[in-house]
Amino acid sequence: MGAVYLTRAQIAARVRELGAEIAADYEGLDPLLVAPLKSSVVFLADLTRALPVPHTIDVVELAPYTGGGNTNGGGVRLLKDVDVPLEGRHVLLVEDVVDTGLTLHFLCKTFALRDPASLAAVTLLDRPHRRLVEELPLRYAGFSVPDELFAGYGLGLDERWRALPDLHVVSAVELGATSSAA
Repeated sequence: MGAVYLTRAQIAARVRELGAEIAADYEGLDPLLVAPLKSSVVFLADLTRALPVPHTIDVVELAPYTGGGNTNGGGVRLLKDVDVPLEGRHVLLVEDVVDTGLTLHFLCKTFALRDPASLAAVTLLDRPHRRLVEELPLRYAGFSVPDELFAGYGLGLDERWRALPDLHVVSAVELGATSSAA
């Protein structure tokens, strides 16, 4: 595995700070935290423990849209929806990484149609320099990161390395080994 980019202690400290910021903004509102499976689950688990206000959680599962022979990406489809109604709820989308913004934009458009009281997002890792969608309700960001591939703390590559407690930069050696094993 490549070098450690963020240690578990650095991540834990920032997640506690995010929990305090969110708690101040959502005091008395009982927010619903919604995270896409799988890579956001570790962040969601830590964030929910760091959030001292009453709240509920749910998950969605997304997949790239490849219909019509288009395999170049950009589209997203919903495989598993939330289990609770969103109408009148304060919804906070919990993302692992906001990069181009396409996934978050898709979720926002989908959920906005269900008349939530408010809709905002928190991300552990933010890459604003890669944004293709500017109008996003990204209210909280843990770390602004460079254009590197990361693994650990829930993020994986071909389902590997998600359980690493620190966030690592995926080295060219691992990237090559993963692509040749596919």
